[in-house]
Amino acid sequence: MQTKRLPQYLKKNLVLSGDVHETKVMLRQNGLHTVCESARCPNISECFGMNRATFLIMGNTCTRACRFCSVDKGHPHELDPGEPYRIARSIKELGITHAVITSVTRDDLPDGGADHFYKVAGAVKEISPETTVELLTPDFQGDKDAVLLVLEADFDIFNHNVETVPSLYKRVRPQAEYRRSLDVLNFVKQHKNMLTKSGLMVGLGETIEEVKTVLKDLKTVGCDIVTIGQYLMPTLKNMSVQAYLSEDIYREYERFGKEIGIPFIYAGPFVRSSYHAQEVMNRLTRKMQ
Repeated sequence: MQTKRLPQYLKKNLVLSGDVHETKVMLRQNGLHTVCESARCPNISECFGMNRATFLIMGNTCTRACRFCSVDKGHPHELDPGEPYRIARSIKELGITHAVITSVTRDDLPDGGADHFYKVAGAVKEISPETTVELLTPDFQGDKDAVLLVLEADFDIFNHNVETVPSLYKRVRPQAEYRRSLDVLNFVKQHKNMLTKSGLMVGLGETIEEVKTVLKDLKTVGCDIVTIGQYLMPTLKNMSVQAYLSEDIYREYERFGKEIGIPFIYAGPFVRSSYHAQEVMNRLTRKMQ
């Protein structure tokens, strides 16, 4: 069942605990951004309350104008050379044992910010060597040299989201290409023996069969982890929700993903690419042993 009225199970309470406040203060003091705040994630209270955050590097202004995203669009500032070590120190201070690091898309940079990803991952491993690192990257406009530079870094999971089904790309993320995103994931799998991950939003007007086709494509490029979650309109300026999916549909996606051989699929209304990322990684690695 799909409906456009917000179901009761999607009405998540905002909890402003002391831990949430302390996490926000620490981030501001270090001049850091998180996708949790910039993208208005509904899970922010839960994650900040557990001293978890998905760091948003290379500023808080994106060069692309995806209609689902509330991150600021425009002309970004120059890269901050001190950011990698501020992030690493914050991860150490918060006691984060699995760090998810993503970025705005920086099409203005020759390498799309690949070198900055490399430096951030290196700084985290230097200052907090016990922390596992997940890099959630843009597509680097398909530049394989940029992807190779990221792969030279010391990290544990390469994550790149396809975000939606191919038929919706022009409306949802017009500056991206579905096949290009698949090619990036395939290229990583072919060049480095590491876990790869991708995610997509549902409720944007896609059909169940279209989502299943995306799952087949992700299986074909060797994706180890797939996340599926409900799109929730972050601001009135963003595109509207077309449907709120029932729990049964998420269970169907999980069943189908397992059936076609995706090693780990995590689907649910509040699932996001970095939600419960450490638990997902741990469950998969235990399964693979």
